[in-house]
Amino acid sequence: MNFFRSEEHVRRWEGFNEKKMGGVIALGDLMRVFSGRYFKRRLDPDWVSHMSEYMAEMLASLDTLENAGDYWRMSRLEKILFSLAMKLGLV
Repeated sequence: MNFFRSEEHVRRWEGFNEKKMGGVIALGDLMRVFSGRYFKRRLDPDWVSHMSEYMAEMLASLDTLENAGDYWRMSRLEKILFSLAMKLGLV
């Protein structure tokens, strides 16, 4: 993981690859994703029984990201498949 102060700074980095720009995310957005219950409650004794609820919450928070690339967003098909997996009790 690399931290840069701006998109311009990312583009000047010698390891920059245009194909990977979809993975660029603002620090505030990254903090929002990792501060949800899916990550905060991992040590709770009932975490596994609530995992699908927490995961759904985390995935919904991905849709609210303002400055994140495509890597951080689910496609329509992925959302449908995840919803189906939850209904079937697979997640």
